[in-house]
Amino acid sequence: MEFEVGNTTLELIQGDITDVEADAIVNAVNSTLLGGSGVDGAIHRKGGPRILEECKRIRATEWPDGLPTGKAVITSGGNLKARYVIHTVGPVWLGGFHVEAELLKQAYRNTLKLAVSKGLKTVAFPSISTGAYGYPIEEASRIAIGTVKAFLEKEDRLERVIFVLFSERDFEVYLKAAKT
Repeated sequence: MEFEVGNTTLELIQGDITDVEADAIVNAVNSTLLGGSGVDGAIHRKGGPRILEECKRIRATEWPDGLPTGKAVITSGGNLKARYVIHTVGPVWLGGFHVEAELLKQAYRNTLKLAVSKGLKTVAFPSISTGAYGYPIEEASRIAIGTVKAFLEKEDRLERVIFVLFSERDFEVYLKAAKT
C-alpha cells in the first residue's frame, strides 16, 4: 500500500526487512550496538561481520557507554541489498509513563535526519520497539506513521520511506494507522 506525503512515497509492505532494496534499512538495536535478537539479529546474520565491526568502531570512538535511546548511527550494509544500515535504539515500554512516546518519535526523526544528511533517497523501517521491548503496536504504529508523515511534510529530499512489517497482523495495524 502506498501513500503520497509531499514529494515522498510512503509505502507499507509485509516481509523481511533484510530482503528490501533501499539506500538504508533501519535496525532496531539495543544500546550496545553489538547484536541481539529480532530485527537486529536478522540484520547481523544476513549482513555479515562487517556491520558488527563498524558498530564496534562506533562504540569505541563515538558512544563508549552505548548508543542512547532515540539516537541513530549509520554503518555499511555489509552483505545486505541495502547499501547502509541505520541503527537506532527505541524505548523499552514501561507503561507509557517514562517519556516512551517522545523517545520513539526521536528514534524515527533522528533516523530520517541522518538519512537526509547522508543524501539517501530510500529508507526502510521495521516496527521499532514493538518486539522484545514490548511497546504496544497499536500506539507505536500511530507514533511511527505520524512522526514520519510530519517529517516528510517539511523535508522533501527523501523519495521513498517504507515500513516493512514482518507479520500480517503488524501490517494490518500499520495500515490502519496510515489511513487515519
